Parts: sequence; C-alpha cells; structure tokens
Amino acid sequence: MDENLKIPETERHKFSQPLGKLYSGTRRETIIEIEKAIYAFIKADFEVKVYLVGDIVTQDFLVKKFLKTLIKLCIIDEKTQRTQIKIETEDFFENIIEFKNPQGGIQKEIFALLNDIVSSNKRTLLKITEGEEDLLVLPLVLSIPLSERIKSLVFYGQPPITDSKKTIPEGIVMVDVEKRIQKAVKKFVEKMR
Repeated sequence: MDENLKIPETERHKFSQPLGKLYSGTRRETIIEIEKAIYAFIKADFEVKVYLVGDIVTQDFLVKKFLKTLIKLCIIDEKTQRTQIKIETEDFFENIIEFKNPQGGIQKEIFALLNDIVSSNKRTLLKITEGEEDLLVLPLVLSIPLSERIKSLVFYGQPPITDSKKTIPEGIVMVDVEKRIQKAVKKFVEKMR
C-alpha cells in the first residue's frame, strides 16, 4: 500500500482553487489587508491562532511584530518557485521538526504529526527537507480543532492560475477553519489516492 496520497489528474483543477478568501496584490498590500481582517476578529473578542504554509507567507508574517505573536505553526520547504530561500527564525520557535513529503502529494504520516503539533500548542516550525509543502494545507485544516471563541486561520500563498476557465491572481489565501471548510477538505482528501 502506498504511503503517499496524490491528486488524480481529473481532479487537479479543483485543487488549484483557493480554499478561503484570496487577498491579491503586492506582498505589502496583501499583508496590510490581512492585518485588518485579523484586527476585526480580535475586536469581535476572538482569540486568533495563525497557521502558515509556505515560505513567502511565513517570511511576511515573521517580519510583522503583531502577526508574529499569533503564529502557532509554520510549514516551509525553504524554496519558492523551485529557488532556495532562507527563513530567519531567530530562536522564535519552541519546536523545529524536519519531515519528508513527496512533491505534489501528501505523506500519510503527516496527519498524525500535525494532530500532535496542533494539540501541543507549542510554536512549531515544520521544515520539509525533501519534496514540498504545498498540499499540507489540507491535512493541517483537518487537524485544527473547532472552537466558538478561537479563530484558527490558515494562510498560504496562491500562485497565479491562468490555465483554468477563470483566471486566479497571485496572493495570500486566508482559510477561516470551520466545519464547512473541514467538510470540503475531507472530500478533497478522500479523492486522493
């Protein structure tokens, strides 16, 4: 039995659609809009927990003092568009874990690992040392417990999509993890083989 989940070719277009709200524009513009959205949640008396997937998104959050304080988990592979990138972690993380994940897939062991990381409540850096982190948004969304008073927000980079019926601009996607989203993600994962 294969230990990796892959996207079926017939479903590939569905996986390129943003899972949540897409903030498009320059890196500076998108991060300002994201800060406003998070401030609105805090003003509405929510505790906010932030989970990041991707190197550029992680970089953008780590340099903003306010956003940095909300980070619970960053998943990176130290590459952006196949180019090496170095993330300065400055002893920020309580836990650093290395993991191998297949390119264009999901290693099945990641589900249990993400459950452990999320429930530990330690600020964690998950470094993908081989393969890529892109699809790990899916098991991450499934591992986050739902709460009425906590806004668990997953952010990831959205590459521009020009080869589908509807063009999708580049930006950052904010996934407000709730039952409806988890249900949709579960359906995606069940389609993978």
